[in-house]
Amino acid sequence: MHERVAHRAARPTPHVPRPPPIPGITLDLNLKQSILTTMILNQTVTFLKSEEMRLDRFLAEHFPTSTRIFCQAAIEAGNIVLNNKKCGTKSTKLRKGDVLIILQLAEASENRVQPDDSVSIDVLFEDDELIAVNKPAGQPVHPLNHAELGTLMNGMVARYPELAAIGDQPLMAGALHRIDTGTSGLVLVARTQAAFDHLRDQFAKQTVDKVYYAQVEGLVKEPGKLVQELVHGPSSQCKMMDLETWRVEHGKWREPARIFHAETFYKPIEQRHTTTLLEVLIRTGVTHQIRCQLAGSGHPIVNDTWYGAKPSPNLNRYLLHSYSATVTRNAEGSPKQTFTAPLNHKTWDAGQRDLG
Repeated sequence: MHERVAHRAARPTPHVPRPPPIPGITLDLNLKQSILTTMILNQTVTFLKSEEMRLDRFLAEHFPTSTRIFCQAAIEAGNIVLNNKKCGTKSTKLRKGDVLIILQLAEASENRVQPDDSVSIDVLFEDDELIAVNKPAGQPVHPLNHAELGTLMNGMVARYPELAAIGDQPLMAGALHRIDTGTSGLVLVARTQAAFDHLRDQFAKQTVDKVYYAQVEGLVKEPGKLVQELVHGPSSQCKMMDLETWRVEHGKWREPARIFHAETFYKPIEQRHTTTLLEVLIRTGVTHQIRCQLAGSGHPIVNDTWYGAKPSPNLNRYLLHSYSATVTRNAEGSPKQTFTAPLNHKTWDAGQRDLG
């Protein structure tokens, strides 16, 4: 489950051969303009297995050039016909003799970020190998599927088409790291595969110093360090919690599927009213690390109601900003380079007044 709403917009439709009509069935060819080149169209398949099988699983196995996510999307879009009726439920069980007509099914080669030139990009730095951008709060870094538009990387691919082929995850399109949808600030994007490999290795080895600004509830007077093991909460695969809390709630005999080590360093910069502006340094990159750990310390980020903060009527975001990242650009031992994204003090001041 993702703590965000996908941004979508209408796009021009490319020319795709239209299969012969099927009585009572309308084919949805509202495809997105993109680098998509292949599509499974108008194929008929008979299910011959004696044991029942989920529809989405069967499609993924029968069409190995597609993906299970694409199969589920095709089902939900009404592009799979079962026994002459549209089937919109991915968990539908197939029985021997069932006849499927695949009206439209995307293939895995299409799983890339779509260009969206309606997305504004605030470029802070660029050269032949690297781009630093300032992401606004409320905008996802990357799409969750090939059809999603409106994310930062949709805009980046529109402006820098070469990014579509960069990286090790097609939907990241060269982005070297993520920040949460509600977090504003710095995102680094590689322009070449060599630059991606070199820089991404530094993120993976946790040698990149990432600095954030966080406005938190309460008065913090001394710098500190938070070291915890974090896990996904039971009710949401996105919300995090510390391992000890998990064990209290679920018993020590039941361990979570994955455990993530997180270290967060902070120091107070300014106190105003009932809040404190913190400078936060992390090298680990666990989902919601700063938000979860600061909330656990008794100082949730202002307006981060997901982690227990009081709602702030004058804010439409929580006050966390990705300020800087320090990386080594070239060979090991070369000078480090720091990239920064300016803080929007107008938003910060509004949050402080609201809680003051």
